[in-house]
Amino acid sequence: MEIHLRNLFFTLSLLVSIQVIGQQREIEKLGSTMELINTFYVDTVNNKKLVDEAIVKMLEELDPHSVYIPAKDVKKANEPLVGNFEGVGIQFNILKDTILVVATISGGPSEKVGLMAGDKIVMIDEENSAGVGFTNRDVVNRLRGDKGTKVTVGIKRKGSAKLIDFTITRDKIPLFSVDASYMATPTTGYIKINRFAAKTVMEFNEALEKLRAQGLENLILDLQGNGGGYLNAAFDLADQFAGANELIVYTQGRRSPKQILKATSAGVFEKGKLIVLVNESSASASEIVAGAVQDLDRGIVIGRQTFGKGLVQKPFKLNDGSMIRLTIAKYYTPSGRCIQRPYEEGKREYYKDIRNRLKKGELMSMDSIDFPDSLSYLTSNGRKVFGGGGIMPDIFVPLDTNEISDYYTKVVRKGILNQFVLSYLDHNRDDLKAAHVDLQHYKENFSSEKILTEFVAYAEKEGVEKNEEDLKRSSNLMGVQLKALIARNLWNSSAYFEIFNDINPSVQEALKVMDSKMFKQMKIAYK
Repeated sequence: MEIHLRNLFFTLSLLVSIQVIGQQREIEKLGSTMELINTFYVDTVNNKKLVDEAIVKMLEELDPHSVYIPAKDVKKANEPLVGNFEGVGIQFNILKDTILVVATISGGPSEKVGLMAGDKIVMIDEENSAGVGFTNRDVVNRLRGDKGTKVTVGIKRKGSAKLIDFTITRDKIPLFSVDASYMATPTTGYIKINRFAAKTVMEFNEALEKLRAQGLENLILDLQGNGGGYLNAAFDLADQFAGANELIVYTQGRRSPKQILKATSAGVFEKGKLIVLVNESSASASEIVAGAVQDLDRGIVIGRQTFGKGLVQKPFKLNDGSMIRLTIAKYYTPSGRCIQRPYEEGKREYYKDIRNRLKKGELMSMDSIDFPDSLSYLTSNGRKVFGGGGIMPDIFVPLDTNEISDYYTKVVRKGILNQFVLSYLDHNRDDLKAAHVDLQHYKENFSSEKILTEFVAYAEKEGVEKNEEDLKRSSNLMGVQLKALIARNLWNSSAYFEIFNDINPSVQEALKVMDSKMFKQMKIAYK
């Protein structure tokens, strides 16, 4: 017995040694190649460029989400997740070659010095910035900068004959995760989250408390279009809905031990009806939350099958300040479903998946999606759910294209909807503010019929011809969208969703389900 064990140990040690030697040889092979190029190649080479491109190609062979980030881009790449950047704190758009302030960020440096929505930035640090072909990137490069540095802008403001100069001291600017929060009915609140960042759960809890003060008992959580973010943020959000010690998610990889994340007793919304909205662009962290809510029978998931991004990336810094985000594990829902969909056909085909699903009709009909029994799993209460990549909702809402016409597609692609709204507000902002004391008054009294006529005339000047048949098909969609865009510019992003959600099929379906017996029929825990 002892001899057998000794032989087995020797064999395993030999195999490990052979594997390590093999790895060393491959690494030495890369080094030898670089040495040969530098010694004998006909021309001088850029070693940094060669190495960077080699790393990019190597990572592409692994999976679609392992990426290389050059040193100069690391800070920018981390901004959406860290939750802030350094700059002047405005939302802007370029209208007729002029930088237009759409909004100032609350508490930011621009608001503090007196910049206002509707101001036109025509000078930056004594250089003309109007009519010189500035792009969005140019504006960002001029206005962003390190905290404490200063930038001077010349403002053209309606009602003022002279330019107004403002010196703005740059500061940390928050990037908010919660796009909208409002009461959709007297008892049902709506919260939309756009990403999972460092402060997402704090923002969510603040929004929830404000809605509770207004009578919230039930919640619609909108994760449509949410591409993900931090695993910890996803866990923390799911923890708000789950009971103590309930499994939320686990991760596992070849060199990463199984990590199990269970809910704490600190959830702020463990009772009350919960609906989670998802679509084909909901990914990663969004899928963790939706998968946990579904598997634990805590709420109902409504919408379309999610993206299927279930790979865990860990950042590794390299010696020159660059970074590799390397996939180290996979996400699994409480029932054991792997969220990640297949990617064996390569990165290009992987990112064509939504287009392919559209062609197959999978965004239009649930019957077009094939779910083999081998991929079936059971929720806590024994409901059947399916794996194979992404989260399939409990209630399918098809992609609505009934109001999409060629005319609508053209004005959206050319950005004419947004351009018109900015132009309209440039002339009517003060009158609109005077006419509507608050958003509720605006919702009830602003008619989009007149503005739609003005928009069609504006679009013709911008090269999109009037088409009566298309307008008949898309007039309601465009009217609501224009009304919502104006509201966003007059108030905030939450105002946009409060208006546009009146024609959002998934939101409307959620409101119907809230008032139905569906929760009891599906054995969903909410009391």
